[in-house]
Amino acid sequence: MERSPILYLCGIAAVMASCGKGGQGQLIGAQNRPSWFQVDPYGMNYIPLGSYVMGPSDQDAPYAMVAKSKTVSIQAFYLDQTEITNNEYRQFVEYVIDSTAKKILGDEDIGEHVFTEDEFGEEIDPPVINWKARINWFGEEETEALADMYYPESERFYRRKEIDTRKLMFEYYWIDLKEAARKSGRDLDLGYTNTKGGKTSIMGHSDRSKFIIKEVINVYPDTLSWVHDFTYAYNEPMTENYFWHPAYDDYPVVGITWSQAKAFNVWRTQNMMNAWLQNNGEPFINHFRLPTEAEWEYAARGGLDLSPWPWGGPYVRNRQGCFLANFKPLHGNYTDDGGFHTVPVDSYSPNDYGLYNMSGNVAEWTSTAFDESVYDFDHDMNPEYSYDAVANDPPAKKRKVVRGGSFKDVGLYLQTGTRAYEYQDTAKCYIGFRSALTYLGRGKAVRAEDL
Repeated sequence: MERSPILYLCGIAAVMASCGKGGQGQLIGAQNRPSWFQVDPYGMNYIPLGSYVMGPSDQDAPYAMVAKSKTVSIQAFYLDQTEITNNEYRQFVEYVIDSTAKKILGDEDIGEHVFTEDEFGEEIDPPVINWKARINWFGEEETEALADMYYPESERFYRRKEIDTRKLMFEYYWIDLKEAARKSGRDLDLGYTNTKGGKTSIMGHSDRSKFIIKEVINVYPDTLSWVHDFTYAYNEPMTENYFWHPAYDDYPVVGITWSQAKAFNVWRTQNMMNAWLQNNGEPFINHFRLPTEAEWEYAARGGLDLSPWPWGGPYVRNRQGCFLANFKPLHGNYTDDGGFHTVPVDSYSPNDYGLYNMSGNVAEWTSTAFDESVYDFDHDMNPEYSYDAVANDPPAKKRKVVRGGSFKDVGLYLQTGTRAYEYQDTAKCYIGFRSALTYLGRGKAVRAEDL
């Protein structure tokens, strides 16, 4: 006897309805979970999971002996196509200016002095303060309240009323998961005793707040780095104009310490992405961060495992004889590669992962603490060595790995396997950064036609 399709569909509907109420005693998992699809973040490229030989692809010219060849595996992640630009970092600075004013006046007094829509009628969330009429847009009472945000009259140049960048402090928090994971730090017994008196101990934490770290940092770049990094050189125009002038909007931000880059990524996560997701009822994603040293090298190679350069091949010129990166070629002929100091972040050709300037232009901060022997003891799965140095730590503990070389470096430092370091509390005019984001899940599905 043939079954009626209508009865069959009704039966399925009945089973589905019963599942929602408990699954007829079956294990069906928590119900009404939100659907999820990983959206590629704007300006970031997907880097597939994979394995590669990390380390030098050429001879150790300086005989530094700080790296050796080692096979490692990296999970899927996203990386910014370009170095963070002046204009992108300026968005962070303007957020801190706005939030500082809001703290002084309160949301009610800000009121009419904000932009809630852009020039295209799109909603701005969160709204931003109208600083175009920076001097007079408040009444007398508000102007007096905000007086401390500006340089005092004795420090003003030609009486210009300008924001005191020393007041631009960003307060943020992070969780020290490594410390929380230590067994020695667990002081609460979460175990149980069975009916025969046997006890199982599972140690936990009685107070999670001790692992939540608060930091306050000034966010303004060290614009004087252009002068103090090059003795007996005329770089004053770069100090005066590089960060704020529109001519340099698409150039890489420099003069940023490792700690400032870390704060930028917290802001990008909490005050930009997560704030938007929460307002739209969507689950949070992994946080933006600096790439690990292993991730950076993997991405820089662009799938060309043993190539010393992001573009492949053993040379720094293409077939037409043009240089392929912004660095110091030909014994100091800085202009022969088409650059001089920094150049716009999308200059030259990208590597096979679509990433620009993984060699040259500016060197880039990574999250990894520098240790000469780290390749001997770090893991081969997502290798990372981190150390959160404090102010009174010795300088050796404040070293962070920088990669990629810069406009002032010779070709050796542009190689994908070359390691270098700088101190986390220093800012250089030749070091910038880009953000990474771990992919949620194993990785994107591979299509049959790609196999």
